[in-house]
Amino acid sequence: MPAIYPFTAIVGQERMKRALILNAVDTRIGGVLIRGERGTAKSTAARSLAALLPRVKVVQECRFGCDPDKPATWCTECKERASLTDKLPVTERATPFVNLPVSATEDRVVGTLDIEQAIQKGERHFEPGVLASANRGLLYIDEVNLLDDHVVDVLLDSAAMGVNTVEREGISFAHPARFILVGTMNPEEGELRPQLLDRFALSMDIVGIRDARERVMIMERNLSFERDAEAFRKQWLLKEQELSKQIARARELVDQVTHTSRDLLSIAALTASLNVDGHRADLVILKAARAEAAFEGRTKINDHDIALAAELALPHRIKRTPFQQAEMTTEQLQERIEQLAGQSVPSETEEQSESQQGQPEEKKT
Repeated sequence: MPAIYPFTAIVGQERMKRALILNAVDTRIGGVLIRGERGTAKSTAARSLAALLPRVKVVQECRFGCDPDKPATWCTECKERASLTDKLPVTERATPFVNLPVSATEDRVVGTLDIEQAIQKGERHFEPGVLASANRGLLYIDEVNLLDDHVVDVLLDSAAMGVNTVEREGISFAHPARFILVGTMNPEEGELRPQLLDRFALSMDIVGIRDARERVMIMERNLSFERDAEAFRKQWLLKEQELSKQIARARELVDQVTHTSRDLLSIAALTASLNVDGHRADLVILKAARAEAAFEGRTKINDHDIALAAELALPHRIKRTPFQQAEMTTEQLQERIEQLAGQSVPSETEEQSESQQGQPEEKKT
């Protein structure tokens, strides 16, 4: 197996790295689309992220890598095995990295049921697809804009629901399909349809680094990696392990992260002020903000978390005229959130007084 370039050794592209890390913390966010010119470390970042992710516990001999701690999400086979024994054996495995070819068909992605065997022998036989291999791992699609629209739709459905169900002639099979979906594309080769673009949770446009010193650093690190990949990886091993542990801690913490009604109103006011269609962006911003807080070791989100999440969730959802600024920075988004909060978001004191007004007054004796 060829050595993989360390994630922490990638120079710059902080927005891309942050989007990947947030999806690693919480796969329920819904994936990331990286749009950019050739040679900007898009595929390198995706592959290296999978390599540093913590090992995961799986049900032993399960073809789908089911989580032993979440029986409700088990595949059909694990549920049947569990009905025959008290406890299923557990083992660990590295986080899988699955590269989906552009020529992939729907059957190759979702898997197939052998109807002939079911009719002749009365046995259900399921041949796993790409979604099975990617469960609890990272599914990478290069040139996603060249993939068949229907296949992209199936992938996004699975990424959103976390389960893959295949039904043929009254026979069904289900297995978990929770993965980090990473799509990359070069806009010069064609765009994604708006309906599909919106369904990617996070997105960013990246370009080559213009700073001469950083470009020199990129050359030096790549030459060092090509000269002796193992020695280069050892140089970055400590940082890789620190980031891996931070992601593992964040995964355990993310479900404990709380938000207030003010946070929800801040998100809603921001998306409404930018004329964002639909409500998917609001939910994505909330999930990504919770992941950011967990990654920082906190159990409450704040305006900065919301601004960081919005910076990744809104670029591909904002309608722009040719004269509008291409993107808003985190600082601009946070400033806008604070302005909107001052205009329309009630303070905690106002919320308390409103709730008291809604309650019946006590009778005086």
